[in-house]
Order: sequence, then structure tokens, then C-alpha cells
Amino acid sequence: MSDIKQQALQCREAAQQIAQLSTDAKNALLRAMAAALEADEASILEANAADLSAAREKGLSGAMLDRLKLDARALAAVADALREVADLPDPVGLVTRRDVRPNGISVERVRVPLGVIAMIYEARPNVTADAAALCLKAGNGVILRGGSEAIRSNTAIAASLKRALRQAGLPDAALTLVTDLRREAMLELLQLTDIVDLAIPRGGEGLIRFVAEHARVPVIKHYKGVCHFFVDASADLELALRLLIDGKVSRPSACNSLETLLVHADIAGDFLPAAASALAERNVEIRGDARSSALMAGAKPVTEDDYAAEFLDLVIAVRVVDSLDEAIAHIHRYGSDHTEVIATRNEGNAERFVQSLRSAVVMVNASSRFSDGGELGLGAEIGISTTRLHAYGPMGLEALTVERFVVRGSGQTRNLP
Repeated sequence: MSDIKQQALQCREAAQQIAQLSTDAKNALLRAMAAALEADEASILEANAADLSAAREKGLSGAMLDRLKLDARALAAVADALREVADLPDPVGLVTRRDVRPNGISVERVRVPLGVIAMIYEARPNVTADAAALCLKAGNGVILRGGSEAIRSNTAIAASLKRALRQAGLPDAALTLVTDLRREAMLELLQLTDIVDLAIPRGGEGLIRFVAEHARVPVIKHYKGVCHFFVDASADLELALRLLIDGKVSRPSACNSLETLLVHADIAGDFLPAAASALAERNVEIRGDARSSALMAGAKPVTEDDYAAEFLDLVIAVRVVDSLDEAIAHIHRYGSDHTEVIATRNEGNAERFVQSLRSAVVMVNASSRFSDGGELGLGAEIGISTTRLHAYGPMGLEALTVERFVVRGSGQTRNLP
């Protein structure tokens, strides 16, 4: 038996014990994990510094380095996130519906753990802790396969978390970190249909497409975040400018940052010069069509590929449109079903925008940066699904469980009198 399959089997066996834990026991475990991270701060940050040094030598992009970096403040935030997950309501055992049939049987729909979740990710060492906390709180086992650029950080974080599992008298295989980073090992993991219940890839479009194309287990996909901002003719332009700057500049490497700005022609002359000035002050490169470039100093010509691009950088594509319908058509053509925003004072236009788009998150007069599990009340997220399966959009605890039927009777039979 291969090492990967053996690890997966051990995780599945351990997951059965996690599934039986009480809410109090799971919460105590997560708080102990948070304390372990804080106790091991020095060794974790030392490991992360080594990862960062190697990543710089390899020439990784600024966005990747930003995702990889940990410092004392960031690690404290990771520990706090574990405590926040501990404070969240436990979805396991929740009865979401109860009916009594004419024959007297009671039919319940009850949330239960998924089982074993394989998390495949790049660059973000915080995902090691976040994914572990969410999966364990939802009663699952988790197999973590991070990227080579964060292997030292991931190993150090996982060691702290696994120590907390052992100290709680639980099998540390419930949190399995795959250190074999060969592509063949990942392929084997994705073929384990009788062991792994769900794979969640989190990283660049190339990684996610590779996982989706080669997996035999179910996959939650999030190819990329091409997030659009449409400034309607009726928009409050000061409000729109704030949303633009926050959405594009506050963290351009995030998947919920804005990548394309669409502006109604009726207000383009007023809005775009001010937008160009504000973006230039923040070193944002503007790539515009002919009409927007005429109004935005320093704009470069936009290409077709730019409108479909997830820049993850201080770059934005811009287009002037003649109507709400044209903005919606643009989003349908180039969007990735992640997050779309409209700035408008017209309630009818807001409703048409919401109803006409199928993206996982649609916002009216609010920043795209709120497209995040924590900001939307989930406490923390394991990823953002743009796949219409049991979960769509930011995924929190509930998305790591499924509903099953529990039937309670008093001897009823279907065919016997």
C-alpha cells in the first residue's frame, strides 16, 4: 500500500472519532490549538522566514510573497481565528427540517460531517490552521497538501496543531499534512474515491484546473476572482470612488479585489477623471478602452485578455458602457462567478443587477472586499466556491457538513397491513 493511501486511511479512521466529539470537546481542542500556535511562535516564524527567503530566490511574484508571509501579528490573527471558530455554533446534529408523515413517522433532516476533506493549496500557511479548525469543528478529518513554497511554515504549524490533538487524547492523523510534494502523490490522493469525500483546491487558476481535471473525488472549484464594479448613471460618485479604492487597493492580491471597472457613459465624464487621479495616487495601472482612456490620464490600451484577467496586483481594466444591460452582458462574458458590485441610487437597477447575475456574491453599494466568510458572518472560510454544488460562495462550517435523513417511527411498515 502506498504512503498516501495509508495516510488517507489513517485520517479516515481518526475522522470517525472526531465525528463523535461533543461540541464542548471540539471547542476545547481548537482553543488548545490556538494556544499551541502562540507557544510555538518563534519556531513557526523562523520556518516562515526560511520559506520567504527561498521564495524570493525563486522569483515568486509580489502577490505570492504577500500570501506567504507571516509575522507575529499575522500569526496572532491565525490563533484568534481558531478561537473564533470555536465560538461559532456547531452545525453537526442540527435538525434543519422535521415533518410528520400521515402514517405517523417523523422525518428529520440532520447535518452530519462530510468525512475526509483533502485541502490542496498554495502559498498561504494560514490555510493550514484555518482549514484544520473548520474541518475538525465540523467533525471531519482533513488531509492538507500545501505548496512547496510554504512547506517549512506548514510543517511547523501542523506540528503545533497535532500536538494539541495528542494532548487531548485524539489521534493526530485526523490532521494529516502531506509532505510528499511530488505531483504523482497529489494525483494519487485525488483518485481515492473510497476514502476522500471532497477535495477543495485553493490557489492559482492553474492549480485548480489541474485538480478539477484529474480528480475522481468531488471537487469544489474556484478558478479565479474576476470581480467587477459597475458605476450606474444614478450612483453617488463619492460613494462609488470609495468603493473603487477599497476594492482595488486595500489588498490587491486577494481574490475579492476588483479587477474591472465598468462606468455608465452618462457619468463617465464626471467620475473617470477623479477615479484616474485617485488610482494614480495609489500606483494603480489603468488599462482602458478608447472612451475611458480619453478621460483617464495615463491609461494604457486595454486588451481582450485584460477583461478576463485576475491581476491580483495594482492593475485595473476599465470600460465605458451605455447601459445597465451592457454592463451585465460584459460580466456574463468575462466574469468568473465570484463577486460583482453595483453603485447606484436606483432601486430598480439594483434589483435588475442582482437578479440578472448568477455570481456567488452580488453587492449593492458595498465593497467587494466584504466577499469573505468572516465578513459575511461565517466566522471563517475554507474557500470560496464558484461551483454550484451543495455550497456556493464563501464556505464556512455549515458547508463542511451535509444533510441526511433520520426517520423515527413506532413500527410502521410500508406494505404489510
